[in-house]
Amino acid sequence: MGLKIAVDASRNRSGGAKAHLIGILSEAKLTQLDIEQIHVWSDGSLLDSIPDVSWIVKHNPTELNQSLVSQIWWQATKLTKEIKLANCDILFTTDASTLCSFSPMVVLSQDMLSYESGVMLRFKGYSLLRLIAILLIQNLAFRRAQGVIFLTKYAGEVIQRSCGSLKSVSYIPHGVGNSFKHTQPSSLWTDNDRQIRCLYVSNTAPYKNQWIVVQAIEILRSRGYDLVLNLIGGGSGKEQKRLDKQILTSDPNGEFVRQLGFVPHQDLPSHLANTDLFIFASSCENMPNTLVEAMAVGLPIACSNRGPMPEILSEGGVYFNPEDPQSIADAVEEIVKNPYLRRQIATRAKQRSEEFSWSRCATETWSFITETYLRNKRNIIK
Repeated sequence: MGLKIAVDASRNRSGGAKAHLIGILSEAKLTQLDIEQIHVWSDGSLLDSIPDVSWIVKHNPTELNQSLVSQIWWQATKLTKEIKLANCDILFTTDASTLCSFSPMVVLSQDMLSYESGVMLRFKGYSLLRLIAILLIQNLAFRRAQGVIFLTKYAGEVIQRSCGSLKSVSYIPHGVGNSFKHTQPSSLWTDNDRQIRCLYVSNTAPYKNQWIVVQAIEILRSRGYDLVLNLIGGGSGKEQKRLDKQILTSDPNGEFVRQLGFVPHQDLPSHLANTDLFIFASSCENMPNTLVEAMAVGLPIACSNRGPMPEILSEGGVYFNPEDPQSIADAVEEIVKNPYLRRQIATRAKQRSEEFSWSRCATETWSFITETYLRNKRNIIK
């Protein structure tokens, strides 16, 4: 009999977390690893998105379709019992903020906000207290786990400075879908005589810096460049109001900034294809998925120099300080003025993106989980 793996995806709500689970399940090659079954606990909408195959067993407790409090209570009080009833050998939890006590366990780290002090302090009141609580819970989970997966080396280094050195760690980046790899820009940008279309894809948040990108585009237009900026990603609350105010200030007549709001993930390739230059201005990421997707399309990229971005993009872009509109403007201008540089970084980014595949992610993830189980079993026998 092969290994039975439990997957707690009860808190997978973001697009990146959902894409990760779908990717590693779709590309899983169980016969190579002697895995018999994978049991997945999640809400109904995510379970509907993962493959319907005999070796995936889907579990949808009613609590996972209810409030966050219900989800957390279920995880803390009922998940361990359900894993044992399913005769699973090891737990893989896709959210490090876990309160489940099952052992052995492998934890996936996908959240960096609580570990970036400069970014964290942009939050106030309840939001700040929430991030502090997440840090404490995640550090406990990391130390309790028999194995931890980080998406980038940067994330692993920063988090272990907080939780302490971990004995068993693997660095496994997300993949990027073939729909992005098979997409190409719709037109070749060979001169600057036409309007240049810029795109930034991200939800509005204190560390995403959309309002600063708007300021940068305004600076460039004052220098005589005909640039327009499309912002994809929904938002609400204080940060959306801040962005709205900046757009009204910089572009009162609605000439060059447009926010499209939330766009379904499957529609993003067409938006990237109709873009000339991609801007990624986040100050904090674990792994920047939308950046990798733009790389896969082969766009010239102006990118934040913070966090893991240089690790991911490498020499495939021009970097800037995401909190300085002048720095962003200078980086974009460097790309706009230099056709050779444009082609060079777009080619490098495309080549670099080939290293991020769901096949590789799936193989390395399930292999690490299997190895963790076997190592833990040997240690128990000793």
